[in-house]
Amino acid sequence: MNTVSDTGETGVTLFHNARLWDGVSDEAVENASVVVEGTRIREAGADVTYTGEAHRIDCDGLFLMPGLIDAHYHANTPSYDFYGTDRMHPALLASHAMRLLTGALDRGYTTIRDAGGGDIGLAQSLDAGLIDGPRFFYPGKALTQTGGHGDMRRRGESDLCGCGEYSGVICEAVDGPHEMRKAVRQRFRQGATQIKIFVSGGVSTELAPLEMPHFTDAEILVAVEEAARRGSYVMAHCHTDAGARRCLELGVRTIEHGSLIEPETAAFIAEAGAYVVPTLSAGELIAENAEALGLPASATDKVRDVNKRTLYAIEACATAGVKLGLGCDLHGDIFLQTQGRELLLRGQVQRPVDVLRSATSINAEIVQRAGELGQITPGALADLIMVEGDPLSDLSVFVNSATTVRLVMLDGKLRRDRRN
Repeated sequence: MNTVSDTGETGVTLFHNARLWDGVSDEAVENASVVVEGTRIREAGADVTYTGEAHRIDCDGLFLMPGLIDAHYHANTPSYDFYGTDRMHPALLASHAMRLLTGALDRGYTTIRDAGGGDIGLAQSLDAGLIDGPRFFYPGKALTQTGGHGDMRRRGESDLCGCGEYSGVICEAVDGPHEMRKAVRQRFRQGATQIKIFVSGGVSTELAPLEMPHFTDAEILVAVEEAARRGSYVMAHCHTDAGARRCLELGVRTIEHGSLIEPETAAFIAEAGAYVVPTLSAGELIAENAEALGLPASATDKVRDVNKRTLYAIEACATAGVKLGLGCDLHGDIFLQTQGRELLLRGQVQRPVDVLRSATSINAEIVQRAGELGQITPGALADLIMVEGDPLSDLSVFVNSATTVRLVMLDGKLRRDRRN
């Protein structure tokens, strides 16, 4: 791996002889060029000519596309031992997070939306260049009800503080509209870009059944209201069809996982303009390795049942016209090395170009940066990757993306260059 930042004395970089996909179109353009000036794209296309001084990069016919965006990432969880993570020394946890974020950029992910645990400390470290990682959107600790899916205490164990409250690395328990309002305001005080809540149970913890509704309507409405005041939104962990309907009724903007969504609900989601972010990698990994990951035995049965129905739910959403984002929901460096496999798994039910849109321009909409991220068009921020192979026909090129992604540009600066 080479880490570089040279864009020439003029601040202009010219990519030429590229097979260019802009993040939106159905097809790539052959023998195209892209002019990057400063942090933004100045020109892009087959008819671009630039004769000025520039750092010139011959793409040699390789595939040039927008940087990937992962809309469901966990930077602050070094393993599936969530209970152990809550007891990890903060300095050690930060070291793991640094490695996870650096690895994401290695694999061509120029933007990450954290789904719980990512915080202002990581954001400031990235902004200061202390972590060599991607653009970062974060919610702080995700919000769960006491005894909900995000409550990482073991059943029956004593509270560490003796106060009956829970605040771990990934999540915090809040109960009642007043606590919810205060917690959401605190998240935004600490710079959060969105709010994460739990609306259904999950598969990786043992306190809440999968189908159990979380929070009262009043509690969720408070979160949505406070996020709207900030021009932000709520993302909700939600597997069930009933939970997805509830999200729509209460104003939640993005449904995370959506594993059991039925066609009728999918139609409502499309009509409402909400988003669904499926996470196939996590379900596949847990089904195969639950015991080795140290997860409760109940997780294996739950996730296998959910997995059988997830592809059907994604297909129903795609047919209804729901805008589908893309996220991996993996934990720990050894598993995040397979982060790009999420695109291949989605290719089971969608065309490659639609999967690529999910990982670029649609995810840019989700993080509220449409037109600036996820596209190679004039005026957009210069986040680009050069890929070996043809992702429009074979998404497996991303399975080993630390090798097949040959170049990464973020904010107009070359951050990885593996062309030689």
